[in-house]
Amino acid sequence: MTQASETEPRAAAAGGRGGKRPGYPERIATYNRQVVAELRKVLWPTRNELVTYTVVSVAFVTAMVAFVGLLDYVFTKLVFHVFG
Repeated sequence: MTQASETEPRAAAAGGRGGKRPGYPERIATYNRQVVAELRKVLWPTRNELVTYTVVSVAFVTAMVAFVGLLDYVFTKLVFHVFG
């Protein structure tokens, strides 16, 4: 049984301060594995939910565009009436 003597520096724990960082290929591979693991946890919507969410989003955006367009028209007429 061998033990490190008191004069030898101890190796830093993996990921700890002063430890050797893995190279770029290993870090990229770790990142990709973590991304895949997180994507597996995602609760993906069904086709019906996706269609519903899309229709609601498009309807909301269309309503907001119409509202802002109406405000733009009213303020334009108001400014031309006051200064025009």
